[in-house]
Amino acid sequence: MKIKDRIALQFTLIVAAILVIFAVLVYSVSSNFREEEFNARLFNKAWSTCRFLIMIKEVDDELLKIIDQNTQIMIDENVLVFDRYNNLIYAAGDSIHVQYDESLLQKIREERVLEFYQGRNQLVGLRYDEGNEPLVALASAHDKFGINKLHNLRNTLIWCLLIGIAGTVLLSIHFAGASLKPISEIIRQISSITAHDLRQRLPQASSPDEIGQLATKFNEVLHKLEQVFEKQRSFVYHASHELRTPLAALKSEIQLAEKQVEQGSELKKVFENLSSDTERLISITNSLLFFARSLEEVEQFKTEVVRMEDILFSAKNELAFENYTERIRIGYTNIPEDENHTLVMGNEALLIRVCTNLMDNACKYSKGDVEVNIGTDPTYCKITFRDDGLGISGKDLPRIFDVFFRGANVIGLNGFGIGLSICKRIVEWHGGKIYVKSELNKGSEFTICIPHLVSSRQTKMA
Repeated sequence: MKIKDRIALQFTLIVAAILVIFAVLVYSVSSNFREEEFNARLFNKAWSTCRFLIMIKEVDDELLKIIDQNTQIMIDENVLVFDRYNNLIYAAGDSIHVQYDESLLQKIREERVLEFYQGRNQLVGLRYDEGNEPLVALASAHDKFGINKLHNLRNTLIWCLLIGIAGTVLLSIHFAGASLKPISEIIRQISSITAHDLRQRLPQASSPDEIGQLATKFNEVLHKLEQVFEKQRSFVYHASHELRTPLAALKSEIQLAEKQVEQGSELKKVFENLSSDTERLISITNSLLFFARSLEEVEQFKTEVVRMEDILFSAKNELAFENYTERIRIGYTNIPEDENHTLVMGNEALLIRVCTNLMDNACKYSKGDVEVNIGTDPTYCKITFRDDGLGISGKDLPRIFDVFFRGANVIGLNGFGIGLSICKRIVEWHGGKIYVKSELNKGSEFTICIPHLVSSRQTKMA
């Protein structure tokens, strides 16, 4: 889960919990207030009824009932009054809604005031001590309007809670995205930084916040990496360049001395071996020099529109001196739907170098024909180099693009372990990818995929 989504989720859960607690608290307080307020009304009703019976002698039971009927404002309102012997001396309303017994009346006398529920009705019991005879009164009613208001409050709180949570989700996603946008921008900028261009820096380093501190530290790491890479490139470039002159002179001197030695002598064989080793050193030096230049100057190569069929035939012609041309078969995996699908934006010399290396390897490590097929899809122009040679073991496959790495089954054969590294760098510089499938003693299949001109135009338009 992304940090933005995690922050949004955590913030939503926190706010939702607060809203739920607030809603429950409001509902609980309102419910308690309604219950206490209604019980207070029942208490006043019971107390005033007892007061009428005791304090105002002129009011008899019938007149009091008439007064109760005309002043009744509560639903299912009932009032019962008992003397000290638990005899019912007054009843207002429908007394069947009130259930009582002697134990209940005794409990009211002991506690003076008792509040409880009977079914949906609230009931208040009161001991009235004013006058000559203590009385016990029971007042019962149903708070329909208060309960309806409480239900309305509950529904309002639920809707407000749902709307609040939905709004929190939207706002948390928005603000989390806005807060982490600088980090997303840093990720985008970091993605564009490669080993070929370590001079780029993150502009957020001027910001005083944590994002700026992160950018500053990353820029410091980039600076150190740039120095290390520059030293490495400089060493390989200058060492290779400086070795070329003495090696060329050494080769000339060996050849000159070789001409002075008689054919068939032991010294002649020594000079032949020296000449072969010197040629090998020169090849290694030239490969190192090209590798160093591919690291240092690849951004300076010019690009143009080139057709991959032409690249392949040019690469094939360059291998004529090795007598490989008769073994290389160039064809199509599928006929391109658009003739522009085999056009790519790239450097012709570099692409020829890639194809030459892969053809040379395929011919060098196999005895049969080498199949080179062109295929296309809506995005890439794909070229596959297939041979039936020595193949590559599974443990060596992950490292074949490392500089100077060679498989155990080809150590003794010509090669330096640099060509595939150069191929990979050139293909990636063209925005492409290189894949390999191989099985020991059954051959190898290398595939390079380079975005063709149609996909490049579509990307720019998008």
